[in-house]
Amino acid sequence: MKQFYILFILITSVASAQIPANYYDAITTQTGFDLKTALRDIVTNGHTARSYDQLFDGAGISGSQGYVDTHSDINVSSGNNYENDGTVLDFYSENPTGADPYNFTHNVDNGGNQTQEGDCYNREHLIPQSVYNSQFPMQSDIHCVIPTDCRVNNFRGSLPFGEVASANWTSMNGSLRGSSDIVGYSGTMFEPIDEFKGDIARALLYFAVRYQDDVDTYTYDMFNGTEFQVFETWALDMLLDWHYNVDPVDQRERDRNNAAYDFQGNANPFVDHPEYANLIWNPVTDTEAPTAPTNLLTSNPTDNTIDLTWTASTDNIGVASYDIYVDDVNTFNTSNTFFTAIGLDPDTNYCFEVKAKDAAGNESAFSNEACETTTDNGSTGGNIDLFISEYVEGGGTNKALEIANFTGSTVSLADYTIRLAFNGNDFTTTYNFPNGAQITNEDVYVVANSGLNSACQPEQDDVNNSITGFNGNDVVGLFKNGILIDIIGTVGDDTDFAQNLTLIRNETVDRPNTTYTPSEWNVLPQDDCSDLGQHNQSLSVIEEEFQNFSIYPNPVNGHTFNISITDNVNIVMYDVLGKQVLKSNVTPENNSVDVSRLNSGIYLVKITSGNRFITKKLIKQ
Repeated sequence: MKQFYILFILITSVASAQIPANYYDAITTQTGFDLKTALRDIVTNGHTARSYDQLFDGAGISGSQGYVDTHSDINVSSGNNYENDGTVLDFYSENPTGADPYNFTHNVDNGGNQTQEGDCYNREHLIPQSVYNSQFPMQSDIHCVIPTDCRVNNFRGSLPFGEVASANWTSMNGSLRGSSDIVGYSGTMFEPIDEFKGDIARALLYFAVRYQDDVDTYTYDMFNGTEFQVFETWALDMLLDWHYNVDPVDQRERDRNNAAYDFQGNANPFVDHPEYANLIWNPVTDTEAPTAPTNLLTSNPTDNTIDLTWTASTDNIGVASYDIYVDDVNTFNTSNTFFTAIGLDPDTNYCFEVKAKDAAGNESAFSNEACETTTDNGSTGGNIDLFISEYVEGGGTNKALEIANFTGSTVSLADYTIRLAFNGNDFTTTYNFPNGAQITNEDVYVVANSGLNSACQPEQDDVNNSITGFNGNDVVGLFKNGILIDIIGTVGDDTDFAQNLTLIRNETVDRPNTTYTPSEWNVLPQDDCSDLGQHNQSLSVIEEEFQNFSIYPNPVNGHTFNISITDNVNIVMYDVLGKQVLKSNVTPENNSVDVSRLNSGIYLVKITSGNRFITKKLIKQ
């Protein structure tokens, strides 16, 4: 850490790769074998064969750490994580609803005696090596070679995946080996837990596409010896059921797919486009619209943003995305069931509706309408929080981003992520801060590309090439608990706004802003990182007092809370819907605020003195 400065995060555009926005542009109206062949061409082009050992840590590969990036139990943008402890995410030992029976540390527990579960982890070939005679690139294809417990790997052996009627062995997380419960197959099967059945199904469907030219020559209980269908009918029906119904794609898997692309240069199309599976193996003219989204809710209003969540639609083929209407205007689009509407005006009521779309363009009916009023806290951005303080879009891999903490206290980075949106598209790539990372007040934290200029490298706090993929027209967002709080660039606009420049946040900026505002930034020449690792903030006397004041107790367990302040202030309290619920004057001698009539919940407390103000969150129990 560099004391008394703001956190800086370094990003580059050359050294790392991400799934391009036009990756699937060759797919138009194809179905069946034509679609499968087109996808074969896409995932073959750019696929770089990696060595078997590079799976563990990506040694020697710029921008990727192999399993460390693709199979770690860490927080992701949707919040869909387990223990979030950075250990190996093993499909055969992870307990998604409680404590894991054991954990593995990357590059420490591989190898071993394999006498019992938890001894070691190694590499599990979802399609056994013996099927393709251990040939490359399939032997080290990270999409279908995963880290698993050595002992469970041995018990699975070369068995086909399936559903077990009577188990003769059960792993500690509930994976089963035993007799078949699948009509059409009578041998012994291996069944993973439901949590990962979709992951495994999509890996096998990927194998059928990527190795289409050879798969008809392979002998395996799940294969039928054809280039098109590839799988026995019982196996194909089961895999499609796992893919669509048992364990659909989630954000954890999307993030893993992005990291796999960084590792070997290709993606699993069934993660990015789940609907492709039915279009290949169940091609029908799709005239059926998805069901309407339900339970649309709005929450967490700020001056410029409102959070939206809804229950997913269903479709006979698959939902491709959701259109979000703001006051009857189609304004946003996302593939998730959560979204933060940005660029809103303060103290304004907005009404939202959502429609689902499938790949054929069929649209659902509208969801229910949900309305929300933005707050009016007097800022163009959000509340006092971390914010991006410097951006270096330098030559080659000399690129950087800096994050600052002027909140008045040390902030853990566990709830924060950085995300990139490429070429006018929505956010995709996600960076998670290292476990235990934090920023003290008035300090900075720098995430750097490995190609950062040597003179600036002493300022870096972390090196991660996966997130360092932006150019001067790509958007960088700082997120907290999955909600955008600060941004450089404008989502949906691929115009160059900061090419070959260094941007430093003005000293008068004291909070994040969800709308990119060029006037908040000073412009320096390309490759100027002389200010990297430090940041200054110009505060008035009252602002300085506000940085050090406190609300206590918080949470409030009784009828009152107190404000420590050295000057008279006015306070206004808002509920989570942005409605004013209380107004009061507070002096140093009479600093108690009565909240006895307020219900339990979360409130925003806006404290004003003269023309200066600050907003804090208060919890009433």
